[in-house]
Amino acid sequence: MTDPQIANQILSIRSNVEPFHAMDVLAKANAMRQNGADIAYLCVGQPSAPLPAAARQAAVNHLEGSAIGYTDAAGRADLRERLARHVEEAYGTTVDPPRLFVTTGSSAGFILAFLALFDPGDTVAIATPGYPAYRNILKALSLDIEEIETVAEDGWILTPQLVRAAHARKPLSGLLVASPANPTGTMMSGEALQELIACCEELGIQFISDEIYHGLTYPEETGIAEVSALQFSDKAIIINSFSKYFCMTGWRVGWMVLPPELIRPVERLSQSLYISAPELSQVAALHALDCRPELETVRLGYLANRRLLLDRLPALGFDEVLPVDGAFYAYANATRFTNDTMEFAERMLVESHVAVTPGLDFDRDRGHRYLRFSFAGDHETMIKAMDSLEDWLA
Repeated sequence: MTDPQIANQILSIRSNVEPFHAMDVLAKANAMRQNGADIAYLCVGQPSAPLPAAARQAAVNHLEGSAIGYTDAAGRADLRERLARHVEEAYGTTVDPPRLFVTTGSSAGFILAFLALFDPGDTVAIATPGYPAYRNILKALSLDIEEIETVAEDGWILTPQLVRAAHARKPLSGLLVASPANPTGTMMSGEALQELIACCEELGIQFISDEIYHGLTYPEETGIAEVSALQFSDKAIIINSFSKYFCMTGWRVGWMVLPPELIRPVERLSQSLYISAPELSQVAALHALDCRPELETVRLGYLANRRLLLDRLPALGFDEVLPVDGAFYAYANATRFTNDTMEFAERMLVESHVAVTPGLDFDRDRGHRYLRFSFAGDHETMIKAMDSLEDWLA
């Protein structure tokens, strides 16, 4: 066996990132299921619906009829052209196909953007609560992280005032913003997003927009329209993915929209780090873009789940649920029951067979009071989970 002290000596500081507790919960839930437990999975942000049938069939046809090989580092030309049309259809903004860059999931997009833009020691700001992989990727790349707390008074979004204050404390090289956000589900209005981008451009801060939950919004109930940073700036970097709206988590394919000056640097990096996103996944993604009716049915299922959780969670005693403007998460305050949601989530799993994510993943200072409930599953699972929690908490 390896001596732990020797192992610690050979490991890099950059490798010492925090675990993603949602995945730890998933692993334990899977182990319980293998032993016969009936688990309601509300812990990970993964659609339960499959990739639409036409896209699956296109992948099958390609697999049977063609060799699967490398593509250009930036992706297949037909996919990039279709993505440019998708951007115009969704936002009314024209983007030249060379600015579209296909990536191995959004995770590769973040790594490529950070490497292309920043040097070790640069400071990049992120919101908290926020997706933990941002923090861990930045740390692994030897970048400094400025976590800016969002608060209820501002609608749990970043504001120019918060960014200016952070920049005054320590000059920021970049700002990463997600709208809709994980875990809160909050969205920025067009006016708020435009003001934040203008602030960053004034201060010389590179703006990176995480838009992977676009498509998963509920304007019929929230009145909030979906907007992209592309509508307000040609300098912003857009990162998106087929994982969420298009139900393609395991296919590992995403995309970026780049300013012209970053196209070649990102291409050079991707050639060495990834070569290209999987070709078969790119073929499936191309056809998924034309499956909107089926995907809209999936979204309406999330809308029904959203209504259920917003009704049941407060009735169960989760008195504060952050605005669920988009995505498929309800981020709820659990202080009526606990001040340690890590322990509470583990007991919930073991005793009620409902798997949720403790807030410590998303907010190291305040997360011990919160739980994230994913409603990406089917409606019957949501009902079963709420009924199980009602019995358990009684």
